Amino acid sequence: MAFNELDRKRVEKAAQAFIDQHRPPAHLRAEVDLGFRISGQSLEIFEIRPKWGAAGEMMETPIAKATHVKSQKIWKVYWHRADMKWHAYPPQPEVSSVQEYLELVAKDENACFFG
Repeated sequence: MAFNELDRKRVEKAAQAFIDQHRPPAHLRAEVDLGFRISGQSLEIFEIRPKWGAAGEMMETPIAKATHVKSQKIWKVYWHRADMKWHAYPPQPEVSSVQEYLELVAKDENACFFG
């Protein structure tokens, strides 16, 4: 089930604030940038870069994802490993809010999200 309109706006606002704070300077954004998407109950953060050898095409590389489990009032946190699959973030697989998730990604204490 997707977020209701109010919850979706709150998640969008928090995600946009995160992106605005962590994206590269404007002059570098054609080469590397950050973005987010909300799909169902999940918020995904990804990197945007030009596709190698394909002029004008961009590619997205997943960084982090959190899925809201409404019945448990938690967010499950995932990181994207080299096997191209999402895995539970071992140090803290669950958080209580979208803000806590974004703070966890920003800290990246185990270099799982940004390397």
